[in-house]
Amino acid sequence: MENIVYILHSKQLGKYYIGFTKNLDLRLDFHQNDIQTRKFTYKADDWDLIFTIECKSKEQGLSIEKHIKAMKSRVYVQNLMKYPEMTIKLLKKYSDTSDC
Repeated sequence: MENIVYILHSKQLGKYYIGFTKNLDLRLDFHQNDIQTRKFTYKADDWDLIFTIECKSKEQGLSIEKHIKAMKSRVYVQNLMKYPEMTIKLLKKYSDTSDC
């Protein structure tokens, strides 16, 4: 199984969704086809996968997901896609998650 941090984008809402999963295909299916009205991605039907980060462990993935969410910044998300070195720095910063 993979450990993936992923970012979805909805043009309809103009919003990003950041998540973590061990099974990206199953998770994408959940976001695109599930009918649970309480989940954030229910609000639109045009979610596109725009970015992924492969992580070495669940702990690393969850730490990176938390970091990206804590930034609360559209520009930060856009810069992650523009500048690969940001991803490398995140993977290094959270490579030893025993401190988290």
